[in-house]
Amino acid sequence: MDFVPASDEVLGIFVPIAVYWIYSGIYMILGSLEKYRLHSKKDEDIKNLVSKREVAKGVLLQQLLQAAIALLVFRLGRDESTTTSNVQTPITVIVKQFFIGMFVIDTWQYFWHRYMHLNKYLYRHIHSWHHRLVVPYAFGSQYNHPLEGFILDTLGGALAFVLSGMTPRTSIFFFSFSTMKGIDDHCGLWLPGNIFHMFFWNNTAYHDVHHQLYGNKYNFSQPFFITWDKILGTHMPYTLEKRAGGGLEARPTKR
Repeated sequence: MDFVPASDEVLGIFVPIAVYWIYSGIYMILGSLEKYRLHSKKDEDIKNLVSKREVAKGVLLQQLLQAAIALLVFRLGRDESTTTSNVQTPITVIVKQFFIGMFVIDTWQYFWHRYMHLNKYLYRHIHSWHHRLVVPYAFGSQYNHPLEGFILDTLGGALAFVLSGMTPRTSIFFFSFSTMKGIDDHCGLWLPGNIFHMFFWNNTAYHDVHHQLYGNKYNFSQPFFITWDKILGTHMPYTLEKRAGGGLEARPTKR
């Protein structure tokens, strides 16, 4: 029987999910490297308000919803994509689509994220789910209330796909990259040579500040740039310092 390769649409749905669990799994293994942690393992176990089992269940539920919405989006664009699937997209176009997609996701998530902090009802009943992880870790990246996951991640991703004009094949790489960036922001590790830390100011320590009580009203930008925080006055700078007992911590500097 001849082997039938999976379509770009199918790969665009399931490859980012596989990347999520593989990449976050690597970080969970590296979590034993105490000298690179932004919080101690003890704090991770004590301060977080939800079990890892519940986090995993919540993430899987969100990914199931994302897969269903992605399938719908791909089906709606099937006529156009099938006629161009054999056409190689120029690398310059792909780069442009990546940056458009990054801008769309950043803009969409910044304003929704900030509003969910300003609106007490939305924070208490929806966004506070994500902040149950006072000490973030890798596979908690996509742990949200289902409604927040749908609005911020699923709809934001669909908008990025549509507005950038990327093909399903390009989306495989874009959403895998986006998934890895989100995991990196929540991994709680400041590893030497981390390429994301080299190219993005919005990184593990930057987002860790937001998860702490003193940074709860700052550093809303996610997952790529800090542009909206800078423009709208919600940027909280920090310094990395050695933590008593070993490891590191992100300390806010005076604004």
